[in-house]
Amino acid sequence: MLLDLNEETPVIVQGISGRMGQKHAALMQRYGTRIVGGTGRVKPGETSDFPVFADCAQAVRATGAVASIALVPPAATLAAVAEAAEAGISVIVTVAEGVPVHDALRIRALARSAGMHWLGASTPGLCIPGRIKMGFLPDVSLKPGRIGIMSKSGTLSYEVGWRMAAMGLGQSAWIGVGGDPVKGTRFADLAPGFASDPRTDAVVLVGEIGGNEEEEFAEAWQALGSPKPVHALIAGAQAKEGISMGHAGAMIMGEQGSLLSKQRSLRAVGARVYDTVQSLIDSLAAS
Repeated sequence: MLLDLNEETPVIVQGISGRMGQKHAALMQRYGTRIVGGTGRVKPGETSDFPVFADCAQAVRATGAVASIALVPPAATLAAVAEAAEAGISVIVTVAEGVPVHDALRIRALARSAGMHWLGASTPGLCIPGRIKMGFLPDVSLKPGRIGIMSKSGTLSYEVGWRMAAMGLGQSAWIGVGGDPVKGTRFADLAPGFASDPRTDAVVLVGEIGGNEEEEFAEAWQALGSPKPVHALIAGAQAKEGISMGHAGAMIMGEQGSLLSKQRSLRAVGARVYDTVQSLIDSLAAS
């Protein structure tokens, strides 16, 4: 579903009347995203460059929107997703960090029951370069191409994308799954789409220690027949034991979630695993 988004997809912004909503709605529109309006409140004397509706139901009826990006605080994310699901939105991206775990569990259950694809929480968003951007991925790191990126880390993937673009390498799609322990989209969920996508020749996985998403992805990729080259970079090699990582999901349980566990699982299905960003880029350029 995410890989099918394009420049014709009608998108609304929940929270469009806020400072960040206005800013990023304009930036996404400038990139080429079809922003058809949003939800929020316009105070007397204020103006908006986009149609503003009281809720998602009104926005969907007026615009035909099928996708939404929620630029709302963490405590308001659950309500935003519930409203979008009730309105019939098919894809929602939630960018807020710090969404309570109990809220995230409710959001995941709600999205599944509604048949809605949830990307988040704590994600920089997604981009099909040259077609659509939902989130705040930096334009300087985006270039249309044939390499798919999936990432837990926003900033590390910005660096990877920027160096790829500088080398003339582009992306077929860039999807940030976020670093929270409870999320709507995991690496394994993206595996079938990238495996079958005719615009994707290879996949870059930007992971990190903690959790078991990379191990899950390796199992899913093997089940699919490991159809395309995978290049993986796992952050946290120098992390000291007992020191908290920045992402809520970066927790190691025994051996599972460790750097060695992830490297071993990925290499077992034919993935190339790198120690530095530059070694990853050099390998992609030579492929």
